[in-house]
Amino acid sequence: MLSAWLDFHRATLALKCQGLDDRQLRLASAAPSELTLLGLVQHLAEVERNWFQRVFAGLDVPLVYEEGKGDGYTLVPERGLDEALVVWRAEIARSRELVAAAASLDDSGRLSEAEAAHVGGQGISLRWIMVHMIEEYARHNGHADLLRELVDGVTGA
Repeated sequence: MLSAWLDFHRATLALKCQGLDDRQLRLASAAPSELTLLGLVQHLAEVERNWFQRVFAGLDVPLVYEEGKGDGYTLVPERGLDEALVVWRAEIARSRELVAAAASLDDSGRLSEAEAAHVGGQGISLRWIMVHMIEEYARHNGHADLLRELVDGVTGA
């Protein structure tokens, strides 16, 4: 059930970007925010890598996007949606592999001390990560709804 809901929200983000040109994908929501649909795709690639590879699997992997604060939101002129989607989908595929290899939703990863201060402990179960990822996508899909409506008036789904 958790994987299905996470996949639903992943697909929703892709749907929000469908049919838009590069200029539309880079249109910021409202000043002072620089939030864009393209930035959301990049950000969620970073989020996938962080929670599944770094936290859950304990892998020492670099940031996906080095620009800006390393959160994926910073756009560069030479990287458009096609490239960002390839990267994001590769991160999703790796996340799915790690989830499939887990023995149980009770398997756990480890947060740094700084991260643990935000959630209450260093040990974090795959179940917690899956629920958090659903929440993360759902929240950002709400942002994507508003961005898409701003771009061309399309709402819903």
